[in-house]
Amino acid sequence: MYISETRGADAAKGGVSGRGATMRALSGNVLALGVVSLLTDISSEMVTAILPLYLFYQLSLNPAQFGLLDGLYTGATAVLRLVGGHVADRFRSRKLVAAAGYGLSAVVKLGYLVAGRSVPLLGFMIGLDRTGKGLRTAPRDAMISLSAPPEAQGRAFGVHRAMDTAGALMGPLAAFGVVALVGAAYDAVFVVSFCVAVLGVLVLMLFVREPGGAARERPKVSLKDSVALLRDRPYRRVLIAMLPLAVATVSDSFLYLVLQRSAGLDAGWLPLLPVAVSAAYLAAAVPFGRLADRVGRSMVVIGGYAALLACYVLLLVPASPVILVVVLLLRGLSYAATDGVVSALAGPLLPEERRATGLAVVQTGQALGLMVASWAFGVLWSAQGSRAAVMVMTGALCLALAVAVPLLRKAQA
Repeated sequence: MYISETRGADAAKGGVSGRGATMRALSGNVLALGVVSLLTDISSEMVTAILPLYLFYQLSLNPAQFGLLDGLYTGATAVLRLVGGHVADRFRSRKLVAAAGYGLSAVVKLGYLVAGRSVPLLGFMIGLDRTGKGLRTAPRDAMISLSAPPEAQGRAFGVHRAMDTAGALMGPLAAFGVVALVGAAYDAVFVVSFCVAVLGVLVLMLFVREPGGAARERPKVSLKDSVALLRDRPYRRVLIAMLPLAVATVSDSFLYLVLQRSAGLDAGWLPLLPVAVSAAYLAAAVPFGRLADRVGRSMVVIGGYAALLACYVLLLVPASPVILVVVLLLRGLSYAATDGVVSALAGPLLPEERRATGLAVVQTGQALGLMVASWAFGVLWSAQGSRAAVMVMTGALCLALAVAVPLLRKAQA
């Protein structure tokens, strides 16, 4: 197990062989956390795959209402990422905080059964589900970062995200299979999702170790110490750069709805659209992680958002089966170049004892930006139509890249 105390991102360019660094990135913790995420993503993506179908077609929500719930799903509990990160660092209990988040998300799957067709209750359950994600994400990423050497951060996160995405690939297929088997009885999807999520919690508790030694061996981190992170210029540049990029990111649920309607697909195929995204993400996660360690993580992140921009541009051209597939693949490649790579970029800029908190701040900014993006896109769609909404987000992403590119380059200079 490796503990990284190096702050400089230059370590990412160290002279280690690709194979050797990859093997060192594959600690037991990284693999175990990958299995936890695989199982959890099967569970969560089963629900995510059917939510647009359920809310948009069965409950007949309009785009603005759907955007409100979708924004809640991605960002309304974002502040709890800060709570989870700070508590994990302060009490040296990253594993327990992550377990609480995974456990809450598992229980909520049964809560969807209670909510039924009540939109307010569904919104509440969605909020609780995202609360669980908010609590677990930063402690989990901190454990990954602290379980790999500085020069292999991209590889470690690439391996983890590949396993995570394998679950995201299987989740919609599982949901599609359950719906095909029992019809539109979505209760069955929620029950199966709950069972898979419980398996993920068990793997976490049995096989993941707390990195960095026992809590009593190190001093507790105060809130003042955490706020002091913002004084670090490279870290602050990453944080500021990610905010406008998140605000300009269309949620996957809206992306799938735009594609389904523009291509004239039957609504029953909607749960399968995420499969192509997950397949591209799965194929590219590890290679992009290696590339990030070799050429610079900031460059890979910039490339990921350039792929997302291309995705938006293709949404504005006449729909065809080829365009549909290319858009989904580009979205998957964008995820592979940004999701874990942002954590790999920010992690080594942070001291070990405050790593969960620092990552939580970045992730909170992203989650709040995504929430605003969903609300704005839903309102724009309701007022002007989906094409106009995509055009506005395309322009916003161009502006966001103009702000973010110089900041990200300097962060890893």
